[in-house]
Amino acid sequence: MSFSVNAMSNPMSPALERAHYALEEGLSQLIHDYRPGYHLAPPAGWMNDPNGVVFFRGEYHVFYQHHPFDAKWGPMYWGHAKSADLVHWQHLPIALAPGDDVDQDGCFSGSAVVCGDTLALIYTGHTWLGEVGDERFIRQVQCLATSTDGISFIKHGAVIDTPPQDEMIHFRDPKVWRQDGQWYLIAGARLGDKPLLPLYRSTDLHAWEFVSYVSTGNEGDGYMWECPDLFGLNERDVLLYSPQGMPAQRYERLNRFHTGYRVGQVDSQWQFTGGPFIELDSGHDFYAAQTLVAADVRRLLWAWIDMWESPTPTEAHHWRGMLGLPRELEVRTDRLCVQPARELTALRDAALPGSLWWSEAGSQWLNDIHGDMLEIHVHLDLLDCIEGHLGVALRCSADGKEQTLLYYDASLKRLVLDRDQSGTHVSGQRSVAIDPQQHRLELRIFLDRSSIEVFEQNGSFSFSSRLYPQTDSLGVKLVANGTGGRVCIADAWQLSSGYLQANH
Repeated sequence: MSFSVNAMSNPMSPALERAHYALEEGLSQLIHDYRPGYHLAPPAGWMNDPNGVVFFRGEYHVFYQHHPFDAKWGPMYWGHAKSADLVHWQHLPIALAPGDDVDQDGCFSGSAVVCGDTLALIYTGHTWLGEVGDERFIRQVQCLATSTDGISFIKHGAVIDTPPQDEMIHFRDPKVWRQDGQWYLIAGARLGDKPLLPLYRSTDLHAWEFVSYVSTGNEGDGYMWECPDLFGLNERDVLLYSPQGMPAQRYERLNRFHTGYRVGQVDSQWQFTGGPFIELDSGHDFYAAQTLVAADVRRLLWAWIDMWESPTPTEAHHWRGMLGLPRELEVRTDRLCVQPARELTALRDAALPGSLWWSEAGSQWLNDIHGDMLEIHVHLDLLDCIEGHLGVALRCSADGKEQTLLYYDASLKRLVLDRDQSGTHVSGQRSVAIDPQQHRLELRIFLDRSSIEVFEQNGSFSFSSRLYPQTDSLGVKLVANGTGGRVCIADAWQLSSGYLQANH
């Protein structure tokens, strides 16, 4: 991945200079064992939410929550990377640094829009009014910064300096879009333990008027909806958000926090009504998703592939956090379907031989398929599979102590991702229901050193999870135990790097 401070056309502020010195120091200390080969991760330090994903002057820009001084969360900066093809990424200088009156303790999440020949960032300025970390005493305002070159940004201060109600203190994560000749902004807010999504309108990105609440939470909906996104797709409206405090329900919502959506309609008063909240991803690590409209009008999505309060070995390696693969979205029958962006086929390097069908009790090592940067297409024939497990084991160690299992559980009628043996710091299963009438599953799996992303061929579900096996746990096996069914690998590829040539 290239990373060059020389890209800046204007002198860097002292705060940004300090951040870049810290990054350079972090880069010199990096341990690369779990560094992704084709996912976007910070050069060093901490990364969380994607914010400001935008197409500007023929390139995709992705900003992200970033702490360059440490691999732990701290005062938030905006990291910045760009790509011409959604595959190969170049890190740019940090875009925003906290420290002004309105963003004294953090430039929190927000979004980016193109206004004429200007790139505009709309973000939450955060200030601790009491002790650092005491969320009872905070101030959050919505701020604007602009750039004519897409690299150096000028701050314009707060453009919404009070929440819709005085009692609100949590008021953040503005998502801005243009519609019918005006700008609209949706944010997450919290009144007591009630989540609300206020909507604002503007003609110039500077002066905003409150319009209404798009939606509010009820009992069981959590206490805060972070990172909201509202968009039309396939003649429906989609409300995407990340609720905090929703209780788990059997196999659903087992993570610390969640990201999901509702499909419905927005009326003329900007009131959203729609179906139930549905988790967008069924894995262990998926949060704070944000979308953009691509150059060809596809709706693309990025998310943070990590989770709050989850341990990781990479903190000791001087970096933490990564973003998931860009995904294409489509609405079908009141559900949001996800596919890896079609451009990602450009990552395919050497094609690996597939396998024959396997139905015997036990496992079969596939000597021709191994590695930590792979795309694998797994087919499951579920006809007559009435008991036991059927699937694949990935990132397997030679001694059998490490493996990540992806299998169909015939008794539960569920596809299970099991990382109890996936290496250090991780454990637990996640699963998704499979229609008993469905006799074939086709899965597309991406492995990238410390992550797995699984996509159902038709887009009906995905799993995104972090893994930390030993670097030499590279094997792949077909596994079966029980009665009926068979499994094979139809296609597989080694994947190449998604980073441009380093140029520090």
